[in-house]
Amino acid sequence: MPNTGGTSVDIELTINGERTTVEAGPADDLATVLRQHGYIGVKCGCDGGTCGASKVFLDGEVRMACGMAAADADGSEIQTVATLGTQDDLHPVQQAFVDNFAVQCGFCTPGMVIQAVALLDSNPDPTEREVREALSDNVCRCTGYQKPVEAVLDAAGRMQGEQSMAADGGQPTSLSPRGADSTDCCGGGCDG
Repeated sequence: MPNTGGTSVDIELTINGERTTVEAGPADDLATVLRQHGYIGVKCGCDGGTCGASKVFLDGEVRMACGMAAADADGSEIQTVATLGTQDDLHPVQQAFVDNFAVQCGFCTPGMVIQAVALLDSNPDPTEREVREALSDNVCRCTGYQKPVEAVLDAAGRMQGEQSMAADGGQPTSLSPRGADSTDCCGGGCDG
């Protein structure tokens, strides 16, 4: 890693498919550096890697960008929520979040979507409990987690080719039979 003078370093990254070099200070976390370079889908809710809002795919694995030093990502491939879909062609998880009213303030949504995509890639037919456990480290103060859980279960069906009706399409999304093992909370990420 060549020094750019002073205390900053140049970090080489592939971000959303584009190879780039960014400058970062020794105390900069990855989320801050990504946001400084226009990747605003990466949110900073805690500055310590505990809220889940800063989740990205780092070399194919879900990581909280605010919980790691930017310099530690040197040479890595990063995918933000922006790579999943476009406004005109949303990823099934993104579309399910919209259709199931799982987006309220939207602050936690990018991290939840990243986590949901990772979950469905590894487990295409999760139970409600598995979804709640996967989302449990994503702090959300608006939704009560029910709508995001419904959205992930709906997305699982969509990605498997099931024709489900969105919550805003006239029929409520049902959690049964997947929801038979549900808990009253998000799987441990709240005080309720």
